[in-house]
Amino acid sequence: MGARPVSAVSVAAFPDTRLPLAVLTEILRGLIAGAADCGVPVVGGHTVKSPEPLFGLAVTGIAHPDRLVIKGGARAGDVLVLTKPLGIGVLTTALKNERLAPEGVARVTELMLTPNDRAAAVMVRHGVHAATDITGFGLLGHLLEMARGADLSAELHWPAIPILDEARTLAEAGVFPGGARNNLKACLEQTRIDPALAEWQSLLLADPQTSGGLLIAFPPERLDAALAELSAQGIVARHIGRMLEPDETGIRVMVTR
Repeated sequence: MGARPVSAVSVAAFPDTRLPLAVLTEILRGLIAGAADCGVPVVGGHTVKSPEPLFGLAVTGIAHPDRLVIKGGARAGDVLVLTKPLGIGVLTTALKNERLAPEGVARVTELMLTPNDRAAAVMVRHGVHAATDITGFGLLGHLLEMARGADLSAELHWPAIPILDEARTLAEAGVFPGGARNNLKACLEQTRIDPALAEWQSLLLADPQTSGGLLIAFPPERLDAALAELSAQGIVARHIGRMLEPDETGIRVMVTR
């Protein structure tokens, strides 16, 4: 949203009779290190007992109320940029089922550990109109949120969408988290996907991402400069589509081949 994070507080639930406390120690150590990389101090936290381990953050930040970047701020003609490849859900599912090679484990871990702070700073400098992060609802679900919020439609161009190499092979073999199918089903009423695309391609568009990238709507005249600065920051961003005026069909997202 264009905010600057100031502090973080951890919120943890932990099964202390089922897992050693050393596991919780490592979670908190990782939290502190990751937050420090973004310049955010962890100032405290709260932990309760639970049958299942759960963990999250409450973050306080500062933003000027006139310069907030919201989901629904896109304008017709804006270009859409994605800052991380899709396929994290596929790879983590393969990992749980012991079907992911060591290089795939290293790749997906590195991707999930990469914060979006640099990409967020770049988008603000280049006149972003709207943005969101791609997480549990997948690319389609979060783009639909942007389109509905702006009362617009969107067009995605499948060949332009970045996909993790390992995820493409696993997706073709049908390795998906259950959430991908649920996401796709929830989006179909307002989505038109080129029938030439295979089912695995549609499911990748709905793949739930953990620590996915940013989906950013830029004015078209700022695209080249924004992509150049993102690249200079080591961020492999891609121009994947555009925002359009809505039509009478009620379709919000179209995926072309």
